[in-house]
Amino acid sequence: MAGFFKKKTVDDVIKEQTKELRGTQRQITRDRSSLEKQEKQLEMEIKKMAKTGNKEACTILAKQLVQLRRQKNRSYAVGSKVTSMSSQTKLMNSQMKMAGAMATTTKTMQAVNKKMDPQKMQQTMQNFQKENMKMEMSEDLINDTLDEIFDESGDEEESDSIVNQVLDEIGIEISGKMVNAPSTSRNNPTSSATKSDGISDEDIERQLKALGVD
Repeated sequence: MAGFFKKKTVDDVIKEQTKELRGTQRQITRDRSSLEKQEKQLEMEIKKMAKTGNKEACTILAKQLVQLRRQKNRSYAVGSKVTSMSSQTKLMNSQMKMAGAMATTTKTMQAVNKKMDPQKMQQTMQNFQKENMKMEMSEDLINDTLDEIFDESGDEEESDSIVNQVLDEIGIEISGKMVNAPSTSRNNPTSSATKSDGISDEDIERQLKALGVD
């Protein structure tokens, strides 16, 4: 019972009206088709009476044909009017929906404007920009420091590599302490000759000083 007495909305009324207009348009089309059939039949009857020479019958049928054609023309006018009414109904429905959407949007914008403080928002944006600049500066400083550390580490590794290369060339291997260092014997008669033929300690110290190693 509650659904039976429910108040119709605007959309419901427009749907019903559109349905009725479509039904009216279909009925007008059917009536016009019927009139066209009658028109053809009258034309055939008039031709038949003309062949038999019945002038009075031809005159009566001709008047009927004129009236029928007028009625058919009126059906075109009525059909055009119904189509126009249907288009206007659809247009009104679209305009009403658009107006409803605009009203909803207006209410939303009003609510947002009430809660939004332009000055507070501007201050927030300025604070964000300031903190962002601080973060970028800190990041640059950290990156510069890391670059310096890695650059120095690379120089030290390169220096150690050069020292090791030179020491390898002069026959000394370093692995934290001297390993397999050559020893001399007092009873070795060739020790003096070997020392004179090899590289002296002074030569080694001179090479190390040239490389900046104390």
